[in-house]
Amino acid sequence: MLNVGLVGFGLSGRYLQAPFFQISSYFNLKSIITSQPIPQELFPGVGKASDFQELLDDTTIEVVSICSPSNTHYDYAKKALNAGKHVLLEKPMTATAAEAKELLDLAKAKNKVLYVFHNRRFDSDLMTVKRVIESGMLGEILSFEAHFDRYKPILNPKKWKEAATPANGILYDLGAHLIDQSIYLFGKPQSVTGEVFTQRENSEIDDAFDLRLDYGKLKVTLKSSLMVKDQGPKYVINGTIGSFTKYGMDVQEDHLVSGYWPHMSGFGVEPKANNGTVKTNLAGLEMEGKIETFAGNWGYLFEDFASVIINGTEPIIKIEQVIDQLEIIESIKAK
Repeated sequence: MLNVGLVGFGLSGRYLQAPFFQISSYFNLKSIITSQPIPQELFPGVGKASDFQELLDDTTIEVVSICSPSNTHYDYAKKALNAGKHVLLEKPMTATAAEAKELLDLAKAKNKVLYVFHNRRFDSDLMTVKRVIESGMLGEILSFEAHFDRYKPILNPKKWKEAATPANGILYDLGAHLIDQSIYLFGKPQSVTGEVFTQRENSEIDDAFDLRLDYGKLKVTLKSSLMVKDQGPKYVINGTIGSFTKYGMDVQEDHLVSGYWPHMSGFGVEPKANNGTVKTNLAGLEMEGKIETFAGNWGYLFEDFASVIINGTEPIIKIEQVIDQLEIIESIKAK
């Protein structure tokens, strides 16, 4: 098993990563950098590291997972790679594509795996959308619209999340997921237009965006806001012979925060009311019905990360795709 040092024990470290490391047959969660107590009933034997250097100096730790504030990602990842560690890096990977390229080159030079925590490639809804598109039941895809909306009018009590620092704001936070999903499904777009803006009172960062990715015949629209109380569909996809609409969000984060772990029955399963609707024409027959949503499973990410380290397999989440994503973010922020 690969010994893991975890940097940060907030939402991402405590709930989105630590449980998966804990139940994995590939990883052993050894140490966590945190000021919070580590619940031993959930993470028996997991120690507390005093600082980042302690993790780097521990020769038994082979993997460092970085869940610290966004503006620390580049520096921490660079130090971990130079210390000979494999790195799992929370998104956004870095503030700039240039920093991401530098880390990729360093990982190759050190013969270490650098992997980005784009867990939402393994959301219930995105996995279902991918299968619907690949099935051909919609024909050639002409338009794809995705939303990642929340209702959070009150500023985040975590000051670093609201600070106007590099790699902060909704485009780096939620936008990174939506752009990554689009690149995963359709590749790098021919061009991108859009804007980011601020809607919450007293906010110092962008908290809404509207992007348009041009793939030629296919047009992709990505939207997000922290001021949407009554949310519409998460995905609307139109093709030459059919349409697919999906409401509701992946429930893994809610499950994890509530204490529901990945190995428990029903984990990641959305309510049936959230099943998507398809209208299409198959062999000349008009059809309308429901598409059952796959169970979400971020565990696939950890399995893939382990396989890349142990077996040298090709990663599902490629750093080159993340670099494309960061170039898009930078181009929009520069406007």
